[in-house]
Amino acid sequence: MDGEPISRFEISAPTRIIFGAGVAGEIPALVRCLGSRVLFVTGSKPERHLSIEAGIRNAPCAVTVFAVPTEPGIETVRRGVEMLEEFGADVVVAVGGGSVLDAGKAIAALAEAGDPVESYLEVVGLGRAIERPGVACVAVPTTSGTGAEATRNAVLGVPEQRVKVSLRSPFVLPRVAVVDPLLTVSMSPDLTASTGLDALTQLIEAFVCMRFNPVVDAWCREGLRRISGSLREAYANGGNLCAREDLSLASLLSGLSLANAGLGAVHGFAGPIGGMYSVAHGAVCAALLPSVMEANLKALSDRLPSHPAVKRYETVARLLTEDPQESAAGGVAWVRALCSSMSTRSLRALGVSSDEFQKISQKASAASSMKSNPVKLSHDELVQILENAWD
Repeated sequence: MDGEPISRFEISAPTRIIFGAGVAGEIPALVRCLGSRVLFVTGSKPERHLSIEAGIRNAPCAVTVFAVPTEPGIETVRRGVEMLEEFGADVVVAVGGGSVLDAGKAIAALAEAGDPVESYLEVVGLGRAIERPGVACVAVPTTSGTGAEATRNAVLGVPEQRVKVSLRSPFVLPRVAVVDPLLTVSMSPDLTASTGLDALTQLIEAFVCMRFNPVVDAWCREGLRRISGSLREAYANGGNLCAREDLSLASLLSGLSLANAGLGAVHGFAGPIGGMYSVAHGAVCAALLPSVMEANLKALSDRLPSHPAVKRYETVARLLTEDPQESAAGGVAWVRALCSSMSTRSLRALGVSSDEFQKISQKASAASSMKSNPVKLSHDELVQILENAWD
C-alpha cells in the first residue's frame, strides 16, 4: 500500500499452477511426465475420483490407492510413507479437500527423509528441517477453502496430546497444483460456507498480518474481491460455475498468501480448538472471524492507532462491501452478516466448552499464527474473543 516501506520478502509457490474448468483432464499427461508409479491419495470415498484414477492408469502408470478417511495424523502419514516405499511410487497424486492434500504433501515430502515423522514436526516433535526433496506431488483440490495446494506446510493431528501441529518445509510444496472449479460443484451448502469462510479468513489475516508484502497484497486484494461477490451465490446455488470459479481462485490465492506472509489470531485459536475437539477447521474460523476482527481493531485503536493494519482493515472493508467510503467497523459488520446469512454456528453450537477457554487461550498464545497477528493480544483479550464467539 502507498506510503508503506517494503521490507525483504521471499515468495514460495508450487513449480506449476494450472487453473480452469476442465483442467483435471490434463492430470494423466502431467503425471506421466513426472513418473510411472503413482500413490493416489484420496478421501473416504475413492470412487468419487475413479475417472481421474482411471485416466492415470491409462497414461499408462501403475497406481495404488491410499484413502484418508479423516483429518490426517502422524500414523496416517507413517502408513502412507510405508505404502509409497513398498509400492515404489515416484509420484503422489492427492485429490480431495485440505486434509487429503495435507496428507499427500506430507507423504511425498517424507518419502526420502529417512527418519520418523515426529523428527520433523513442530511442537510435539524435534522440528528438524527436511534436508532434501521427496517425490513429486500433484495436488488437486475438490473444495474451495484451505488453499493447501499452494502451501508449504501440512497440518497433522496428534489426538493423544489434543493438538494439531505442522510439518513445515519448502519441500512440502506440491510440484504441481491443478485447480479445477468443476470438481467443487458438488459441495454441499454447509461445506461451501465453512471452506469459503476459511479462505476469507486467510485472505484477511494475510493482508493485515505483521509480515505482509506487495505480492501478497495483490493476491489478497484479488481474492477478497472475488470472494465478496461469490460466496453467498455459491452457497445458495452450488451449480453456478462463475461463482465456483471465483471461490476456487480465492482459495488458491489465500493459500499462496498465507504461505508467503502469515496468518493471525483466528488461526492461532483454530489450531488448538481443532486439536481439542472434533470440529471442522472452517467452521471454527467462521465462528471466530468477526470477534477476532473486532478485538484486533479495538486493541489497535487503544494502543497502536497509527499502525498500518488500521488502514488495511479499512481496505478489507471497502473491498468486501464495494463501498469506497466504508469503515473498518463496517467490514466487521459485513463479515458478521455474511456468517449469519449462511447459518454458521457459534463455538457453543460446535461443542466447545467454555470451561476450557483458559486452556485454549494459553495454547493459542503460543501458536505460530498468533505471532503474526497485527497486534499482541493479552490473555484476557483472547478469553474475551472466545466468550464473544461462544453465543
